Amino acid sequence: MVLAAGKGTRFSSELAKVLHPAAGRTMLRWVLEALRPLGLERVVVVVGHQADAVTAEAEAARLDRLSTVVQAEQLGTGHAVRSAVDSGALDGIDTAMVLPGDVPLLTPEPLRLLIETHGRTAATLLTARLGDPTGYGRVVRDPDGAVARVVEHRDATAEERAVDEVNTSIYAFALPSLARELARLSAANDQGEQYLTDVIAPLVPEGVGAVVVAGADVQGVNDRVQLAAAATVLRRRILERLMRDGATIVDPATTYVGAEVAVAADAVLLPGTHLEGTTRVAARATVGPDSRLVDTVVEEGATVTYSVLTGARVGSGANVGPFTYLRPGADLRARSKAGAFVEMKNAVVGEGSKVPHLSYIGDAEIGRGANIGAATVTVNYDGYDKHRTVVGDGARVGSDTMLIAPVRVGNDAYTGAGSVITSDVPDGALAVERTEQRNIAGYAERRAARHERDREAAGDAAIRPPPSEPEG
Repeated sequence: MVLAAGKGTRFSSELAKVLHPAAGRTMLRWVLEALRPLGLERVVVVVGHQADAVTAEAEAARLDRLSTVVQAEQLGTGHAVRSAVDSGALDGIDTAMVLPGDVPLLTPEPLRLLIETHGRTAATLLTARLGDPTGYGRVVRDPDGAVARVVEHRDATAEERAVDEVNTSIYAFALPSLARELARLSAANDQGEQYLTDVIAPLVPEGVGAVVVAGADVQGVNDRVQLAAAATVLRRRILERLMRDGATIVDPATTYVGAEVAVAADAVLLPGTHLEGTTRVAARATVGPDSRLVDTVVEEGATVTYSVLTGARVGSGANVGPFTYLRPGADLRARSKAGAFVEMKNAVVGEGSKVPHLSYIGDAEIGRGANIGAATVTVNYDGYDKHRTVVGDGARVGSDTMLIAPVRVGNDAYTGAGSVITSDVPDGALAVERTEQRNIAGYAERRAARHERDREAAGDAAIRPPPSEPEG
């Protein structure tokens, strides 16, 4: 059972607490990924605040045999677990693990240890010892060292608050015993809620154990400060895994890689690289410095430098940048180029073709081996609809050409620099659209003389006294 119903008031956010992201995944998704390798018979996520959005996020994890249960009123952790038990979602289950949805640093290892240790006891707690246990429930043990009860921080005495062993809110229960005690829970406490921790003391006669684990891996996140700290740890884990798998990350301190990103061995990430979403970087590709890629594929041997790419594809051996913006649908084929200050969207650049600099290419298809001159623009929008430009294989588009879509420049065709192309250009033809040049002799001399006359006239006006105003 994953408890994911709370709002998270300390986040001061309209977004449900477990939906806040850290290192490319929501907190809920990090928890569900920790469960994935355990081979559980069933996973039940208890939702409440923003139930539809939290349910969608849980289902997006695509865990086998996952279901959700709605806690209509958020009346505490005990009430949340009782909502799941009473729903019938756990029918036929003998042992249930309960954990919160806000522990993004959780890994499968402590959960495996909890399951292995639990055995046939009524309850087993996952606990940790913290230097500063403020805010956590304390695990109170009897003189023999056995667990006696768990007391919430706000309800604890000064002596109990001095205890450094804390409850991580992760448990394994014998489900029949848990269900019996849930039915007896009271809300007679400082918060007026049904605490799941209140079932521990009544279960002691049936056996309550504890497994002490490293606190760093099981700490919950209660505000944005703690979320940022957790995200830092997660990013470090991701980068260390990639480097151990063979990727070169020149400066991990300035490199950000999301959880769903894949980076192959022998890829190189230079300082200031940000990889997000479902980005894929293949072997021998180089990304950076100072580049951001979102949902983008960079194929083998390609290079991306000082650029921003979103929803793009960079073919093998292709070259992007510097200062290039590739928007969704930009598709550079093998050994092509999008050079300095180029923007592209919904456009295919054929194998070996080049858009070297200072151009906008949108809603276009460029064939193989073509060259697009500087300051070329595909004028794709007429105020109502987008239209497509096609440039054929081997075509040469002159600098400062406006291609007014819909239009086609044929194979091996040319356009003259400074042309506005509104009609199709046949294969092998040259299209020139500009007026005939005129040279006006003596223009500079006449202009200089006119300027001198204007200056002298302005000077005379400056020293001439203003007209007197009439009296009276």
